[in-house]
Amino acid sequence: MVAAQDRLGGYRDALVQAGLGVDPTLEAIADFTQDGGAAAMRRLLAARSDIDAVFAASDLMAAGAMSVLDAAGRRVPEDVAIIGYDDSPVAATARPPLTSVRQPIEEMGQEAARLLVELVEGADRAPRRVILSTKLIRRASSARRAMP
Repeated sequence: MVAAQDRLGGYRDALVQAGLGVDPTLEAIADFTQDGGAAAMRRLLAARSDIDAVFAASDLMAAGAMSVLDAAGRRVPEDVAIIGYDDSPVAATARPPLTSVRQPIEEMGQEAARLLVELVEGADRAPRRVILSTKLIRRASSARRAMP
């Protein structure tokens, strides 16, 4: 999925911009479901029991990861901070509430409709990629904690 590739690329870019290296042992690929997030979290914990933060590609994945962390006795955010993506209703109702990246859904729909109308009307335009701004919605799952 393009969205999955873009989110992984953004994660890697952020690490590089922060002066950190990309470490493949800190990545686990899964689908955007709660079960997928749980399976990925189990693989991450098996590979890196010292993990202290998670960026999940969807809120559902983050919820699945949180359930695995809870079962493993790891507290969110005290032991592991976690951030999801989509700012779906799952984010606000998770316990603790999930920090998430919000996409401008209405603006995305408007832009898609505008591009479709241009295409139908025969506008002679080359295909292009439109990137809209996102916003980090901070909640308790990534609350600041003391550094060890």
